[in-house]
Amino acid sequence: MSVQLDIADLQTWLPHQSPLVIAGPCSAETEEQLLETCLKLKETGVHALRAGIWKPRTRPGSFEGHGAKALPWVQAVKQTTGLPFCIEVASPQHIELALKHEVDVLWIGARTTVNPFNVQDIADALRGVDVPVMIKNPVNPDLKLWLGAIERLHQAGIRKMAVIHRGFSTYEESKYRNPPMWQIPIELKRLLPNMPLICDPSHIAGRRDLLLRIVQKALDLNYEGIMIEVHRNPQEAWSDAAQQITPEALGEMLQRLELRHPNIEDPLDANILDTLRQKIDNIDHEIVELLAKRMNIVEQIGEYKKEKGITIFQLERWNQVFRTRSEWAQQHALNAELIAEIYKLIHVESIRIQTEVMQNQAQPKDQTQG
Repeated sequence: MSVQLDIADLQTWLPHQSPLVIAGPCSAETEEQLLETCLKLKETGVHALRAGIWKPRTRPGSFEGHGAKALPWVQAVKQTTGLPFCIEVASPQHIELALKHEVDVLWIGARTTVNPFNVQDIADALRGVDVPVMIKNPVNPDLKLWLGAIERLHQAGIRKMAVIHRGFSTYEESKYRNPPMWQIPIELKRLLPNMPLICDPSHIAGRRDLLLRIVQKALDLNYEGIMIEVHRNPQEAWSDAAQQITPEALGEMLQRLELRHPNIEDPLDANILDTLRQKIDNIDHEIVELLAKRMNIVEQIGEYKKEKGITIFQLERWNQVFRTRSEWAQQHALNAELIAEIYKLIHVESIRIQTEVMQNQAQPKDQTQG
């Protein structure tokens, strides 16, 4: 199922040559720092600028931005560079000040998207205002929260809209600051096919050496563009120093990107892809049939356990399944982590089926005389 929202084409409010590139420092630290960075960015050919004016930080005492003091700096940069400027807002007061200082595009950050009350306050403040708004995914991996924020803004009359994928928080060990969990933005795009999707590689990576591969993957997944943090001297940045790059490094990165197109124009290419996809469809059909047979056996096991008074879950058996399937995956040059995740889902479904079997009380026999 997809949802057709009335969303303005990205080109109508942020003209660009693909991919769209929005760049600028994590924080507007000084007027000089902001202007110097943005002037260098203009030379790289970016389409819009960004900077943090209000910075929501995890702990008190961190630099939380200059707030309204920095907005005249933004105006000066706009006048000097001629480029549109984007900033994060988190309250109706932020919106009022941003619009007063001619900010072109607003975005709602991950810490705000997670709270429907805050999003509704922002939506109410934007009602009747013709300004583009970009919505970052919520901190936690909750697609419904992300969709809810989009719907609230749409109901307030916002039509110039895009979403920003910046990764999700997790307690699990990861090489990323915020693991991308690509399947979530892909599912959002499936549900909202006309919603522009922009990647924030800086917050996904948390370190500059991972940026190129993240940007390339986003473009390979047909994202419309990127929003990336760039500083004139990242080592001296007042916030998020490890994930920022210089304007020169951004220029080099853009040159190294491989741009691909989503449409198949050559009939021969289309025929080859159709043939390969048909093979995948046939294999997937077999996989589903085998899963159905497996779950039928799971149900039989549940009936036997119920009859013998055996618990549903046996740790030894699960450990054996988890270990052997990963080993089999490696023998076939498959990603063991992928197979492990698949079997975790299968195990959850197996427990659900056996639980239903256990809780299904025998129906009393009909004692009425015929």
